[in-house]
Amino acid sequence: MPRLLMLVSSAREITLADGAQHETGFFAEEAIIPYERFAAAGVDVTLATPDGRPPYADSYGLEPIFHYPDEDEDFLASVTRTFMPDVDDIRLTLHQLTELGLAGARRVFLALRDAGVAPEEARSRVSAAARIAWREDRDFGDVLLETGLGAPLTTSQVRSAIDELMRDAQAHSDDVAARLAAIPQFASPASLADLSDDDIRSFDAVFVPGGHGPMVDLADNPDVARVLGVLQEKNATIGALCHGPAFLLSAPPRADGQWLFDGYRLTSFTDEEEDQTRVGKLGLRWYLEGALKNAGAIFDDSPAAWTSHVVVDRNLVTGQNPQSADAVADAVLKHMEVL
Repeated sequence: MPRLLMLVSSAREITLADGAQHETGFFAEEAIIPYERFAAAGVDVTLATPDGRPPYADSYGLEPIFHYPDEDEDFLASVTRTFMPDVDDIRLTLHQLTELGLAGARRVFLALRDAGVAPEEARSRVSAAARIAWREDRDFGDVLLETGLGAPLTTSQVRSAIDELMRDAQAHSDDVAARLAAIPQFASPASLADLSDDDIRSFDAVFVPGGHGPMVDLADNPDVARVLGVLQEKNATIGALCHGPAFLLSAPPRADGQWLFDGYRLTSFTDEEEDQTRVGKLGLRWYLEGALKNAGAIFDDSPAAWTSHVVVDRNLVTGQNPQSADAVADAVLKHMEVL
C-alpha cells in the first residue's frame, strides 16, 4: 500500500507586519478534500505536525463564503466568463466573489425559471445583472431589483434565493468541520520531530495543505528540511497547496549550493490573492510568491485569480489556491501512480 505523509501546520497565530498577532492555522477544505481523496484511493495516510500538537482549522476558512456548493460555483464561473472576451481582462476579486452576492446567480436563475421566465431569458438577465454588479461594485440583489432584471420576482423572493445559498454554504462549512473532527489523526497527529530519517524514507509522498500556518512553522524548519532532503533523494512525490509550498523554503541546498528546487516550475497562493484576504489587508511580514521566486522557483500562476491551477514539474506537484484542492489531490495520486 502506498504511504503518504500529510504534514499540517500546528500554528495558531501569525505575526503581522506591525508586530501584532492574528489567528491562523490550516485551511479546512485544503486539508479535508485531499485527505479524503487519498484515503479513498487506498493510500495509507500518516498525518503529522511539526511538534505533534493538533492542527488548528483557521476560523476564517470555515466561513460560509468559502463553502459555496460546487454547482453554484460552476454556474457563477460560467456567468463571469461572459464578462470579457479575454480571460486576462476578467479580474475577479475575493470581495466581488464573496461580498456582492454574485454566488447566488444560480439560485436566482432557478427562481426566475420557476416564475415562468424562459431559461434562456432568465440566464441572460442573471448574466447582465452579475456583470453590472461586478463592474460597478454593487450588490447583485440590488442590481436585479433596481434594474428590473429580476422581474417578476419580488424583493423577498430575490433575497430568499440568495439567503438559501448562504444557508447551504453554512451547512457545507459545518459538514467540513464535522468530517475533520471525525478523523482521529487530526486530534492526535504524529510529531514530525519524532520521525527518524528511516521513518521518512518509508513514505512515497508528502503533501502540505495551506492556510497561513505553513508560513509560521514550516518555512524555516530543520525537520521539514530532513523530509524534503530524504524524499527528494528517492524521487518521491512532493505536493503542496496554496500556502503549503512555504514548506519548500525549508529545503536544504543541493550539492552545488543552490536551493533544492531551484529552476522548478511551481505555483502557490499569489500576491494578488494575498492582498485580498483578511490577513493580507492587515499586512504580512512577507509574501509567499515573492519568497519562492527569490529562492529560485519559476513561478507559474493562473491568468485569473481564484481559479483552479495546478503545476507539475518532475516530482513536485503544487496547487495555487483553495479552488485547486480537488485537482492537486488528483495530480498527487496520479504522480504516485495510484490513479
